[in-house]
Amino acid sequence: MRILIPGAAGAIARKVALRLKDEGHEVVGLDRRPWVDPPIEFHEVDIRKRAAEDVFRKVRPQAMVHMATVTSLVVTGEERYQINLGGTRAVFEYAREYGAEHCIFVGRHTFYGAGPDSPLFHKEDEPPLELNRFPELADLVAADLYAAAALWRSPLLATTVLRFCYTLGPSSHGTLAGFLRGKRVPLVLGFDPLFQFLHEDDVVRAIVLTLGKRPRGVFNVAGPQSLPLSRVIKEAGRTPVSLPEFVLSGMLGRFGFPKLPSGAVTHLKYPVVVDARAFREQTGFAHQHDEIETIRAFREAVPPPP
Repeated sequence: MRILIPGAAGAIARKVALRLKDEGHEVVGLDRRPWVDPPIEFHEVDIRKRAAEDVFRKVRPQAMVHMATVTSLVVTGEERYQINLGGTRAVFEYAREYGAEHCIFVGRHTFYGAGPDSPLFHKEDEPPLELNRFPELADLVAADLYAAAALWRSPLLATTVLRFCYTLGPSSHGTLAGFLRGKRVPLVLGFDPLFQFLHEDDVVRAIVLTLGKRPRGVFNVAGPQSLPLSRVIKEAGRTPVSLPEFVLSGMLGRFGFPKLPSGAVTHLKYPVVVDARAFREQTGFAHQHDEIETIRAFREAVPPPP
């Protein structure tokens, strides 16, 4: 199968590309970030530019795995909006125009938002909440909704939207890994939310399974049981520091604490936990790494600072 991966230079996307190549697929990647000596055909182009459409026209992929969205921790402001929503719109249009049969959008479980009135286990038909508290998520939510709309906008195109929980592992890539990187990790005084995460190798397995099973629809993807944030911090060998919310908000990005948007403090107070039964039923997915193994893999790759 010919598979095109926008965002292929990302840490997890590289693993996906290599796994698919090893399984005998023809894999092509594109990304505006470089990938030195890639083992697959790779094009260093911006997904929003005409050069990206030229790649689609040349390759005519049978399947696309869209992994080119970014968070507010990586890109800020208008550019992030253009990458996430503008880029998603572009690659889905190219995929449809040049004959793709299956498109996967790799999204995030933070789509649902965190708040005092949110359900403990989010299901796929729930709308996003609390964007007023965390506006930096709006463009990712819009990209997710645009991809999901392809289910009715392009009925001949099998579309799968995967909302992954936080990922963790030896690449030390992702929001949770960045949050845990320092010696001290903040908690909001009086709160200890459940955190749900998945080993990055299980993320790769889930995407590969999705390509094989080709389920249509929106699916939450999660792995082992959730853990309180304080337990995650301690298992990672870091020191939890509980601070009043008004103090913490002024210390983010300073004094060794992680840099986060102010809206992210809500996610340190309330859990975002998803119900992933539908994905397991559709694909047979089962995680291979439990929660302690997953944290240990991160800790070994990123030892606690002295």
